[in-house]
Amino acid sequence: MTPEQRLAELGLTLPAVVAPLAAYVPAVRTGDYVFTSGQLPMVNGQLPATGKVGGEVSTEQAVELARICALNALAAIASVVDDLSAVVRIVKVVAFVASTPDFTDQPVVVDGASNLLGEVLGEAGRHARSAVGVAVLPRNAPVEVEVIVQVR
Repeated sequence: MTPEQRLAELGLTLPAVVAPLAAYVPAVRTGDYVFTSGQLPMVNGQLPATGKVGGEVSTEQAVELARICALNALAAIASVVDDLSAVVRIVKVVAFVASTPDFTDQPVVVDGASNLLGEVLGEAGRHARSAVGVAVLPRNAPVEVEVIVQVR
């Protein structure tokens, strides 16, 4: 089953690539690797939620927002390769969670992104990862995810 078929099975479609908010591109391919820029949980050009996880945003909401970030990362990857079947493996996921000072479940939030990548790419979706708590993200987004991918 292709990654695109898995997306359809999950009831998902790749969104349009999120337009950059500043002077960068959504993804760059160099040799056998694709590096995505940080992907916010944008849906149709809007953030579905803003604020800090552990404050205005619940852990459950943040998990879903991390899934959206991962879906946006897949769209960025697809924009520089023929299709997602070119993905050999997700090498690394780096995620930032804008959270209150007492919030310590950043890894739980980022599981939303990691689990989506595994659901879509199977074994190729298993990866190394960092989940970092930060004070604030662009546009007051609760979560941002970037991905490094090996492709053929």
